Amino acid sequence: MKEKRKIKGQLRVFLLWPLRLSVLVVLMNLIAAAVDVRAGIMMAGMTVIYVGVAAWLYFYKRKGILSAIVDFSSQYAWVQKELLVHMGVPYAIADKDGRLLWMNHAFADVVGEERKSRKQSLQVLFPELAQAGIDKVKNGENVHVRTKERRFEVEIKEVLFENDEVMADALGPEMAKETLLAVYLYDETEILKYKQEIMDQKLVAGLIYLDNYEEALNSVEEVRRSLLTALIDRKIDKYISNFGGIVKRLEKDKYFIALKQKYMKNVEEDHFSLLEEVKKVNIGNEMAVTLSIGLGMNGESYSQNYDYARTAIDMALGRGGDQAVVKNGNKIQYYGGKSQQAEKTTRVKARVKAHALRELMEGKERILIMGHKIGDIDSLGSAIGIYRIATAFNKKAHIVINDVTSSVRPMMQRFMNNSDYPDDLFLTGGKAAEMVDASTMLVVVDVNRPSFTEAPELLKMVKTVVVLDHHRQTSEIIDNAVLSYVEPYASSACEMVAEILQYIADGIKMKQAEADAMYAGIVIDTHNFENQTGVRTFEAAAFLRRSGADVTRVRKLFREKMEDYKARAEAIRSAEIFEGCYAIGICPAEGVESPTIVGAQAANELLDIIGIRASVVLTPFNGKIYLSARSIDEVNVQIIMERLGGGGHRTIAGAQLKDMTVDEAKKLLKETLKTMIEKGEI
Repeated sequence: MKEKRKIKGQLRVFLLWPLRLSVLVVLMNLIAAAVDVRAGIMMAGMTVIYVGVAAWLYFYKRKGILSAIVDFSSQYAWVQKELLVHMGVPYAIADKDGRLLWMNHAFADVVGEERKSRKQSLQVLFPELAQAGIDKVKNGENVHVRTKERRFEVEIKEVLFENDEVMADALGPEMAKETLLAVYLYDETEILKYKQEIMDQKLVAGLIYLDNYEEALNSVEEVRRSLLTALIDRKIDKYISNFGGIVKRLEKDKYFIALKQKYMKNVEEDHFSLLEEVKKVNIGNEMAVTLSIGLGMNGESYSQNYDYARTAIDMALGRGGDQAVVKNGNKIQYYGGKSQQAEKTTRVKARVKAHALRELMEGKERILIMGHKIGDIDSLGSAIGIYRIATAFNKKAHIVINDVTSSVRPMMQRFMNNSDYPDDLFLTGGKAAEMVDASTMLVVVDVNRPSFTEAPELLKMVKTVVVLDHHRQTSEIIDNAVLSYVEPYASSACEMVAEILQYIADGIKMKQAEADAMYAGIVIDTHNFENQTGVRTFEAAAFLRRSGADVTRVRKLFREKMEDYKARAEAIRSAEIFEGCYAIGICPAEGVESPTIVGAQAANELLDIIGIRASVVLTPFNGKIYLSARSIDEVNVQIIMERLGGGGHRTIAGAQLKDMTVDEAKKLLKETLKTMIEKGEI
């Protein structure tokens, strides 16, 4: 009402202005008469006419002008309504709960003739809107919906009656608080179509490496070697050409490939069958050829895609080969990896890494050695081996360990309160952080994931970081390492350190306790030389045996408490056989000092049951559910644990689950196994 009065007041002022100007005209007339009487008389006639017209407009024509304005207003409201009804942008009005109250023709065309009922709600018409929530859309969150063959972006704005005084006066204070929703649909079908076409035309760069090229050639007669190479080339060319790509051979065992991004969906649905097809190439070769594939996509340039491909192929090789890795921006996906990586018979790489480690150590004064959380005997043994190397170069060395488990305590006690070793041999992460300076070097053993290390903060504090590990790499890696030696074929970190000990310097002599610790690490990780054992494993064990390791002493160290034995027996007794070949057990944690270690032991023993391809034992401990997965050779348990946020080795892997019960974790594990079985991933 105030707005209307304001408008009327403005109109009255506008009509009064001619009368007010009449005073000015009369004054001008008097001034003109004072100068010249005849001019004043002539001007007086014009003044009378002006004043008359002004008075006529104000007193007689005012009602006509008001009538014309009212008529214009009504016509304007009708035009405004017609514009809304026939507006090309789909527009509707709904109540605060999303029920439609009114819609224009364009909105009706979108939802369909049969859906024009006002009882329909936005959540029913657009399920995507129901999932996102109307409140989020009102706050500016973009929601994209699909209806028929078209796609729209939804925008919702609130309309408040209490901001309009006319509506507030008409509805009353209670109803004026009600809220309406103005709903706009912006058609983005064409835009998304063109964006998809652009994405489909993008380049995907890739690299293919033959994992065991030399070994495979050496296993076949010399006259057939060229045929073997030709058959592999043909398999690769045919596979890539089926997806419209090209192949360029870079070296005898390396290929560069390029294809359009629109074919990536087909390649992924095919699960990179090239991995299996190449294995079938057999012309008398005793060893099947395996290859690794690395693909890079969605980079900002072709060169970045190629860099992504190089990163992906490094990941594939670091995880043991015989698999494909796709790096899509920051996202990494893995395919394959079912077969066991062949052990390298040559020790050239071990010797090169040993010399590189020596050069790094010689330039530092203090060496910090760190394993993984809830450390096992392999982590401790490999750390002891690095300690021996550091002391051989007269460097001050410390082993970082926070929580001492029951499995490593007997071995650690041989080094504590021992005159041959300093009192500060073992430090907590906090104490180690206080010692960090520019001359400090950090060696990480038996782990390559930053979040799994004993003290992750040290990785950011120390500039010179070295990684020695035998677990397959995941997308989470220690990316600031100046030297990384990750060999998935190795049985244990102790095996790798034992080889380095033989090459890094001459005359390094180990004490009996150190040799026992490293030998114990190999025994535990290989389950008494039954899993992941190769020629080099026995050679490392022989070296340690010559260095003073004693089998009897090691066996005595592995003796366990009755509570641990009962917990392991209970985990085996209660184990469930899932899908006929997967054993799933639950290890009790009450009364057990290191339940995760016991759970891992139970998982190992479950493999001795006929028909079991893989075993997983769940252990609740410190608010988390720890999963220990084991297999012999048929199942890659690493890719199973990766689905659950973990990782590890092909035959030994694990994961940690938070914020769930044991039953929920078991259900999640079963669902993961079932999904992977259906997709043929395991």
